[in-house]
Amino acid sequence: MSDIKTAPAGAGPVELAIGGMTCAACANRVEKRLNKMEGVTASVNFATEKAKITFEGEPASVEDLVAQVEKAGYTATVPTPERSEGSAEADADPADPTRALWNRALISMLLSAPVILMAMIPALQFTYWQWASLALAAPVVVWGALPFHIAAWKNLKLGTATMDTLVSLGVTAAFLWSLYALFLGNAGVPGMTHPFEFTIARTDGSANVYLEVAAGVTSFILLGKFFEARSKRRAGAALRALLELGAKEVTVLRGEGPSAREELVPVDRLQVGDRFVVRPGEKIATDGQVEEGSSAVDMSMLTGESVPVEVEPGSAVVGATVNSGGRLVVRASRVGSDTQLAQMARLVEDAQNGKAAVQRLADRVSGVFVPIAIMIAVGALGFWLGTGDPAGAAFTAAVAVLIIACPCALGLATPMALMVGTGRGAQLGILIKGPEVLESTRRVDTVVLDKTGTVTTGKMALTSVTAAEGEDEDEVLRLAGALEKASEHPIARAIATGATVRVGDLPTPEDFANIEGRGVQGVVDGHAVLVGRVALLEEWSQELPEELKRAFSRAESEGRTAVAVGWDGRARGVLVVADTVKPTSAEAIRQFRDLGLKPILLTGDNAAVARTVAEEVGIEEVIAEVMPEDKVAVVERLQSEGRTVAMVGDGVNDAAALAQADLGLSMGTGTDVAIEASDLTLVRGDLRAAADAVRLSRRTLGTIKGNLFWAFAYNTAALPLAAAGLLNPMLAGAAMALSSVFVVTNSQRLRRFRPLTEETGA
Repeated sequence: MSDIKTAPAGAGPVELAIGGMTCAACANRVEKRLNKMEGVTASVNFATEKAKITFEGEPASVEDLVAQVEKAGYTATVPTPERSEGSAEADADPADPTRALWNRALISMLLSAPVILMAMIPALQFTYWQWASLALAAPVVVWGALPFHIAAWKNLKLGTATMDTLVSLGVTAAFLWSLYALFLGNAGVPGMTHPFEFTIARTDGSANVYLEVAAGVTSFILLGKFFEARSKRRAGAALRALLELGAKEVTVLRGEGPSAREELVPVDRLQVGDRFVVRPGEKIATDGQVEEGSSAVDMSMLTGESVPVEVEPGSAVVGATVNSGGRLVVRASRVGSDTQLAQMARLVEDAQNGKAAVQRLADRVSGVFVPIAIMIAVGALGFWLGTGDPAGAAFTAAVAVLIIACPCALGLATPMALMVGTGRGAQLGILIKGPEVLESTRRVDTVVLDKTGTVTTGKMALTSVTAAEGEDEDEVLRLAGALEKASEHPIARAIATGATVRVGDLPTPEDFANIEGRGVQGVVDGHAVLVGRVALLEEWSQELPEELKRAFSRAESEGRTAVAVGWDGRARGVLVVADTVKPTSAEAIRQFRDLGLKPILLTGDNAAVARTVAEEVGIEEVIAEVMPEDKVAVVERLQSEGRTVAMVGDGVNDAAALAQADLGLSMGTGTDVAIEASDLTLVRGDLRAAADAVRLSRRTLGTIKGNLFWAFAYNTAALPLAAAGLLNPMLAGAAMALSSVFVVTNSQRLRRFRPLTEETGA
């Protein structure tokens, strides 16, 4: 038994790394064994070689789980504390496990090549060539195929059969027949020729040795297993890259103020509340909040966007992003497995370990395929012997059936596409929580969009300045902005920010006073300035002229906030503040339509504001003035009309609707509650990422279905040919290996998925 000892696993999910699996039938066996335990639900993924286990009621101990896996003939280990997410050891690049497999495959190929060539080309068949073939093939059959023989022996002791059983039986049968023909038959005589049949024709093999079959099948399958393992490793590269992105060391500030000293420590010693320094070009060690300095931070690893984000005191920053500009002092808010990077990696891994609905049929088929294949092989042997055909022909058909019948391609079809698709999504800032999400994206026909923070920025901004006749707009904005700079109100901050951007530095006001509910007043550059409601200006006999009244009414009719400005006894202008539409939202709506989705704007804001935003981005259907608890009812109503609904939101008030929708997409800039309730998380706050998420999910599902089609088609077409004696066993071995390589190669095409903005150059 494994030397891992631990207390009861706890109520949460447990993950085991499963060793020794070679095909989908192996994964099926481990899964069945675990699921027989009381209260245990297990899902075993052949591609990731992991089992994810959940419990109902009293949890089983990890020791019992490991024992059950070992009884099935495999090994199981659990992550140790030293190799937990975020630790230095977990981030270290492990040795390439495919190297030993490549060495075995390469040596086997070098030894097999002369054997195959001598069998194919009569001109190379010198005197006693068959004995030279035996000398070359024996190491391949014994040493090269040793992993298959060992696994087959373990399976025999357990009374089970897997792909290894098929390969071992086929290779051993071909080799033993050759030994019989050489030592007890006529195949060992000088000058014996081998009429290698490359064409599809049933042949009489009674006078032939099958050394090229035994060696060639072993070599082809080993080579196929190497390419399969390498592709699986590449498919997981995105997840490993996420884990390796974090900083390894961090400069922590000990103490406060000018006397604080710097200390370089390993990042795993960083604690919540610690202050640390990030110099230009360095990675930010963990999630936190900027306390000192301003800079531009490269967030591309998190969001997929190449444009750096400006940060200043108070800005939140994320671990593993890169400080591109000035020196920053950051206070850590989350460390270790709580960081956004670790959570992203966990989401990706959970999705890769899951199973899509389309894989269930493949699992059922692969679970019974090996015993059926053995029965077909025995049946073919008996049939051809019973019809009076030579023993060699019957033997050839039986061996071909054993070799061709491996269900590896079926087992790899879904998990390989999931690994590559979810990994590519993580690189683009799209986190797919589970494989069942893929089915939802295929059916979705309606996308419901929250307004604030999803279609719009969720922040107030200055949108327009209207000056009275004879007044200068910049002067109106400069005096109003200077007064509002002293206020903490969101509208005041929006005006002050807009003024700073447009006119530069603002003067400092004197005698500032906040008039509750009406506005502010003060003296700026010797002018007595009022900024606020119309009623405030009217109290000081500052009546709005007609052009300002029209600007004020127009803003209010559009649901925007209008602020009047006056000084020295006259009304001088009107400033309009509103939650602004994100610059990419209109393009995102066009992309939704191109995907066949009908966009609907759903908001608690008033109808005028909602209609204005909808018209700006191109949405025709608007549902406004909806209370948070009523958003769920809206989604339910749409579903009752026969629509399959996707919901995109970012706030706590969206969480219930996200959970109710057939597909929930949360903006990564939103609340943790919304993210937890969703199926897909869009790390960056760009609505176009939602369209890319749907495209990627659909592309991944299409790849899975393509893989399954070809895997089923391969076995459906090849088995009858093999049983009929129309398929040479060596060609069967090559075809079997190539079927698995095709599945993993086809899945790798998802690595080339690009966002629409890259494809169109937008």
